[in-house]
Amino acid sequence: MVTINDIPAREGTTRTAYRTCPLCEAGCALRLELNDTGRVLRVTGDERDPFSKGYICPKGAVLGKLDEDPDRLSRPLLRRDGELREVSWEEAFAAVDAGLSGVAGRHGRDAVALYFGNPTFHTIGAYLYRQAMSQAMGSKNMYSASTVDQMPKQVAGGLMFGDAMAIGVPDLDRTDHLLILGANPVESNGSLCAAPDFAGRLKALRRRGGKLVVVDPRRTRTAALADEHLSVRPGTDPLLMMAMVHTVLDEGLERIDLPVSGLEELREVARGFPPEAVGPVCGIAPETIARTARELAAAPTAAVYARIGTCTTRYGTVAQWLVDVLNALTGNLDRPGGVMFAETAALEIFRAGPAFSTGNWHSRVRGLPEVMGEFPVATLADEIETPGEGQVRALVTVAGNPASSAPNAPRLARAIEGLEFVVCVDPYLNETTRLADVILPPPRTLQSPHFDFLVQIIMVRNYARYSRPILPLADDQRTEAEILARLTLIAAGLGADAEPARAEEMFLEQLGITGEAAAGLDGEDGTEKILDALLRAGGYGLSLKALLDAEHGLDLGPLRPRLPDLLRTPDHSVDLAPAQLVAEAGRLRTALDAEPPEFMLIGRRHLRSNNSWLHNVAELRGGTNLCTLHIHPGDAARLGLDATTPALIGSAVGEVTVPVEITDTIMPGVVSLPHGWGHQDSPQKVARQDPGVNANVLTDDAVLDGVSGTAVFNGVPVTVRAAPLQEVAS
Repeated sequence: MVTINDIPAREGTTRTAYRTCPLCEAGCALRLELNDTGRVLRVTGDERDPFSKGYICPKGAVLGKLDEDPDRLSRPLLRRDGELREVSWEEAFAAVDAGLSGVAGRHGRDAVALYFGNPTFHTIGAYLYRQAMSQAMGSKNMYSASTVDQMPKQVAGGLMFGDAMAIGVPDLDRTDHLLILGANPVESNGSLCAAPDFAGRLKALRRRGGKLVVVDPRRTRTAALADEHLSVRPGTDPLLMMAMVHTVLDEGLERIDLPVSGLEELREVARGFPPEAVGPVCGIAPETIARTARELAAAPTAAVYARIGTCTTRYGTVAQWLVDVLNALTGNLDRPGGVMFAETAALEIFRAGPAFSTGNWHSRVRGLPEVMGEFPVATLADEIETPGEGQVRALVTVAGNPASSAPNAPRLARAIEGLEFVVCVDPYLNETTRLADVILPPPRTLQSPHFDFLVQIIMVRNYARYSRPILPLADDQRTEAEILARLTLIAAGLGADAEPARAEEMFLEQLGITGEAAAGLDGEDGTEKILDALLRAGGYGLSLKALLDAEHGLDLGPLRPRLPDLLRTPDHSVDLAPAQLVAEAGRLRTALDAEPPEFMLIGRRHLRSNNSWLHNVAELRGGTNLCTLHIHPGDAARLGLDATTPALIGSAVGEVTVPVEITDTIMPGVVSLPHGWGHQDSPQKVARQDPGVNANVLTDDAVLDGVSGTAVFNGVPVTVRAAPLQEVAS
């Protein structure tokens, strides 16, 4: 089938092309107008797309500007005589082969660490090859951005449902009552919940008579839309939810419609968290906690949704467990209008397997358990710095910037700088890649295909869409899939000269697709053939052709109940009291007696920002997208701070000086910094003009969630005072 995307524009003409936006988890469909040179003139939402229905956010609207960023790398860089210089792809891959095989040969395969960043979940090549490359490398030192943001959700799902990819999402378009904790989807566009125009869906909930309750230390843009905003002290969300569980069980409000186990153990745990004991610690009146629980239980349908603000805390996995405990106890798990599980078009083949487990091996230095095949990124610096057998001496990063995004980032940056060999797959010079020996840049967004595998798992409506590249590659470019296929073959010991097609064959062989079956797959290249195979084996029996024929996306209907078929627990029931979480809840009990610090630091979302890699587009800078410290007026007055007096913020591991923004949208005793900033030495011209500070100078890599190993970025104890005059001057 030939589409308008395949027709070259005549000189002096424009053409229209369609693709999915890859910048966040919403997965919105875009309509792009391009001139005859391939330059993007305008980006709007694709109104014919059944999922996003024309919605677009400021990030998607400037996709063309991001795509054309002159600071993007287009050719491989190799370090020679201390400087990164452009080389051919053949030279770059030969250097990678020599560097990685040399380290592995001298020190063993565990001496090579791999790190996968957030965008690897949003590009087709990176998603397909991250597991293949990991397996080929054969190292236990695997790391990713998952232990920076989402691992508690996956561990809780693994322990409760037996499947770490069983991530329940609120059925936003049909629910009557939505409780949101630690999430700001109006600005994040949704996280682990793909829902284009999240704000519009929340407004629709209220228009149809439903209720929206938001629990957050800040009056965010999401909280401003709510019927009720409950200000909670950072890190105490699991206490609040445990008190709600206590209320539901103590008052006999539960209505459980699924096979469950562990109810009596849960009841015993919850007895120790009555609202009267929890309220003073959370900062929420006990009667409000009890009423919130009763209203949740009494609603015709209801859903509890929680994200970053609850994941990245000391008890993040307990919090995610209690989210789905509340959904299950109130009869809203796997029910229309409650929390449901998407049916993926291309990933169902991976659903079957053994029940989830952790701790199949442990990290060398701190003895931290493996989770989903990886260690917490918070211990990567330990593994690099500590001598001995198995010490990490080389690092491969794919679409990640751990020298900025990891806890205690300056320490990790210093550790990476001392490695024997570093290779990065990334289009930018940033805090991590500037330390590399080899940089392999993937092509521009519009030169790349797109099928968002992650969004398939977390959609609020079943849907599928595939985007072919809009612009062709230059002769001296390589697709992301080819780059990662070559790295996979190098990791497998097949050398830099091995043909990428061999990696594609290996992938299909793992799926059991060989011979005539493999020859019968559709697609212009190996990536499309793999996608075709996954679609045919998926939940809907689709094909690549079916998606190509549906240029504006394919609506696969509302979410449908999937339990108990989706369960992988040994007894095929929802485990309400996994042993690891019951034990962690015992430790949570000690938080009721803990003395709170004077100030706690939390993060902040910006609609026009995304982690550490979207600050180099001038059109997205300014307005509210600023790196300032939010502080309550009462705290500011007490400390003698005003808008002209920067604050010095200190923690157990570092300190930063930052401009102050006084606002009553944040509760007393809490301060907020956005993440992803700190571009003082960045080669990116726009980003370094107003660099901000990196909040991860303050986060402590020694403090982790006790179950998942996720770093603590919210509820960080800090000191705050006016910056000394000499520091302000500097």
